[in-house]
Amino acid sequence: MFNTIMECVPNFSEGRDLDKVEKIVQAFRGKEGVKLLDYSSDKDHNRTVVTVIGEIEPLGDAVVEAIGLAAELIDMRVHKGEHPRMGAADVVPFIPVRNCTIEQADALAKRVGAEVAEKFGVPSFLYEKSASAPHRENLAAIRKGQFEGMAEKMQLPEWKPDFGPDHPHPTAGVFAVGARMPLVAFNVNLDTPNLQIAKDIAKRVRLSSGGYACIKALGVMLEERNIAQVSMNLTDYTRTAVYRAFEAVKMEARRYGVNVVGSEVIGMVPMAALIDCAEYYLQIENFSIGQVLENNF
Repeated sequence: MFNTIMECVPNFSEGRDLDKVEKIVQAFRGKEGVKLLDYSSDKDHNRTVVTVIGEIEPLGDAVVEAIGLAAELIDMRVHKGEHPRMGAADVVPFIPVRNCTIEQADALAKRVGAEVAEKFGVPSFLYEKSASAPHRENLAAIRKGQFEGMAEKMQLPEWKPDFGPDHPHPTAGVFAVGARMPLVAFNVNLDTPNLQIAKDIAKRVRLSSGGYACIKALGVMLEERNIAQVSMNLTDYTRTAVYRAFEAVKMEARRYGVNVVGSEVIGMVPMAALIDCAEYYLQIENFSIGQVLENNF
């Protein structure tokens, strides 16, 4: 058991070539002070989300190694997928979990950004709690223009990278790295192939368009299933609960005569977020997290 637990949830722009995914994930296996918890690949998004925890320094070393492998294996010039992306290692957040602070997560993010730039020549932007300017806090603002537009964007004074050269790596692009609080990646699937409906719903529920606090959302198409999806990041589930985001999408879908056919959580999720849902849907009174069996071992 680790004395200090820092979490990292790196997103890599590869979800179809599983041999490449395995080579990247290998950086987190068999390392002292590091534990790989989960990784999931999505063909439509063409993206893999990894969840890994560990002691601060060895975790940082493993993340740098994984980003280097991604830069070697992924060619963004030929990458296509539903999810917005700007680099082989697209976003790398560090999240304090136990016996560590957001300040330590921030320091680790800056160390990783600097080291990746030095070793692999991949530039990075600091975001969220690590942002070097207010306009860089929001990942969507950094990612706007995606890989294809990043070379031109980075010539603007306000979009010089925090680490590395002032132009994208030719094949690996750029990435965002920073400290943040726990996030829930939560997607809701609709019984329609109409992508515009999913985009309209996403616009109505996300904070940036006047929707709910701590929701980032976009509409994407799941080509294999021929259905549209509202893909969300809940950046603080204590302010906007998972069940509230789910009910908001259901409510907005009704105006189009569309139903929700399922939902999914990508990566790991705090137990408290799921208990909130159980309390809401089961109308449980006076429930305590201490009543969860696994919490008593």
